[in-house]
Amino acid sequence: MAETMSGIPLDPTYGDGLQPGDYPYTRGLHPTGYRTKLWTMRMFAGFGTATDTNARFHALLRAGGTGLSTAFDMPTLMGRDSDHPWSVGEVGRAGVAVDTLADMEDLFAGIHLDQVTTSMTINGPAAVLMAMYVAVAEKSGVSRADLGGTIQNDILKEYQAQKEYIFPPRPSVRLVTDLIRFTTAEMPRWHPVSISGYHIREAGSTAAQELAFTLANGFAYVEAAMAAGLPVDQFAPRLSFFFNAHSDFFEEIGKFRAARRIWATWMRDRYGATNPKSLMCRFHTQTAGVSLTAQQPENNIARVAIQALSAVLGGTQSLHTDSYDEALALPTEKAARIALRTQQIVAHETGAASVVDPLGGAPFVEWMTDEMERQATEIFDHIQRLGDGSMLEGVYAGIESGYFTGEIADAAYRFEREVNAGRRIIVGVNEFTEGDDGPANLLSIGPDTEEMQLKRLHQIRGDRNQQAVRESLAALAEAAEQPDVNLMPFIIDATRTYATEGEIIASLESVFGTYVEAAVV
Repeated sequence: MAETMSGIPLDPTYGDGLQPGDYPYTRGLHPTGYRTKLWTMRMFAGFGTATDTNARFHALLRAGGTGLSTAFDMPTLMGRDSDHPWSVGEVGRAGVAVDTLADMEDLFAGIHLDQVTTSMTINGPAAVLMAMYVAVAEKSGVSRADLGGTIQNDILKEYQAQKEYIFPPRPSVRLVTDLIRFTTAEMPRWHPVSISGYHIREAGSTAAQELAFTLANGFAYVEAAMAAGLPVDQFAPRLSFFFNAHSDFFEEIGKFRAARRIWATWMRDRYGATNPKSLMCRFHTQTAGVSLTAQQPENNIARVAIQALSAVLGGTQSLHTDSYDEALALPTEKAARIALRTQQIVAHETGAASVVDPLGGAPFVEWMTDEMERQATEIFDHIQRLGDGSMLEGVYAGIESGYFTGEIADAAYRFEREVNAGRRIIVGVNEFTEGDDGPANLLSIGPDTEEMQLKRLHQIRGDRNQQAVRESLAALAEAAEQPDVNLMPFIIDATRTYATEGEIIASLESVFGTYVEAAVV
């Protein structure tokens, strides 16, 4: 029995009409919400070498974290090895460097992969990192079927916002659908795509654009997987989403509630899904990194707490809270622990987890939910017109024409003009600016990290069976020439030979080519 601090007993829900667990899930996916299971506290971590990040993983698990979330450095995100000319100065700085299966082995050393869930934030080379994770698990005696977690693998938003793409859109979506097909057949606990509005919002979109562009991408992946021959109810239950929790508290809650309603309605009425799990919009949330300020960085602790509360009241399934020092550097262990403690305070001290959808029925919240849906629907209509009725083709057309990047750029420009003109207050930046004392200790990644990683990479290259590497890469390129062949088994085979990420990507580039964004004027 849940009760208030004063001992007043609480019912699971309040209000008449639709309840949590009722289609279209506006009020939440489950009737009991967090009363029976809290959201997963999944803290994002990654820096330096795999050994460095492995130590941070263990520290977060000891501090009460319940899931791992992996940040990779820029060379890894772009499919380049640490000794590639483009990688100089970037190795291990914005995340962990992973070149070969050996790095993945170090990254998860001492962690029972069948006892935690893991999230990996990577897109262009997602299939390669997923293959490494599967190979590491199997070497430690954990079967594919026992692995639980999520890989982001959302390439469409890369062309729209984050720009970490490698191949052109269509072969990139083939890799996404190959991973969906592979996990559907062999990894029932794995989410093969985390359809991500987070980066769209970080690039400057409005809340409604984040909502609409993200769900449009989700519908596009549904159409692509169905076109590849998968029945919708076979794969849709494993699709998940990743949203941003920004600073406008009630707008964010309305966005989260609208996302569930839109997804459920479209999946049932347009795509013919009948499994209730296919209709459920499950999502991870991260507080808004773009809202963090380098000025008066301790203010970010309050920002993050309020954003986290909006995600919880909006019904998130898992949550990452940003560290207060992230506008200045990668988080220190202390800052990451404070961010985790913020979630734990929300969970155990505020009462927010005691009632499901406690703001449901409030006129302003219901109006905001409806308004988010109305604005998103207008955007869906435009994308469908671009694609002659197909959401997948509309997204492709919007990427090629610069529609998405143009809309996001315009929204970001409007916001910055408001801040610069003082019409929008950012505390400590354009108002209340006295007392700007930065944190004394910041995490620094020095050049020795890059030197260690290069030494490790060269050692692995020297010790491996070179003939096996060449044969696996040739087999992968040959398979890529055949559109109906699933590439995941070939990529897994290549990682087992300790082929590098860059070598695997180069093999695919020889068939798929690379993507160069057209200038928008």
